[in-house]
Amino acid sequence: IDIAKPAPEVWAKVGGYCDISKWLNLDCAITSGDGSMGTVRSLAGGRVLEILVGKTDLSYGYTQPVKEGAFYNLYHGFMEAKPVTARSSKILYTLVYDVSDKPDAAAKDADVARRRATFETALKKMKQLAEE
Repeated sequence: IDIAKPAPEVWAKVGGYCDISKWLNLDCAITSGDGSMGTVRSLAGGRVLEILVGKTDLSYGYTQPVKEGAFYNLYHGFMEAKPVTARSSKILYTLVYDVSDKPDAAAKDADVARRRATFETALKKMKQLAEE
């Protein structure tokens, strides 16, 4: 999504590892780490754990760990405030995950559509917060 602010300003408002609580309306707590590689955040009352596996000044990447006895969907996310000009930027949010556990194409498509809608709403909220 295009943002009418410089990337560093955008990142300062929405790029903290627990800023997800601002734009996805989830509770978030850092359960270990200091915001550097390996930091773990707990979302939705501990139902979701995410581990920081990549970080730059204007981006981060995370994964969800394997849960014993459950299908592992390889879930990885990457968020970046990308400079476009000195006064504008884009927020890019990429998810990678495996939907092969879904029973058919319709179920796979529905899962992708649900996640896309969730994160498109989150991007709109990030834009609002960044441009305030």
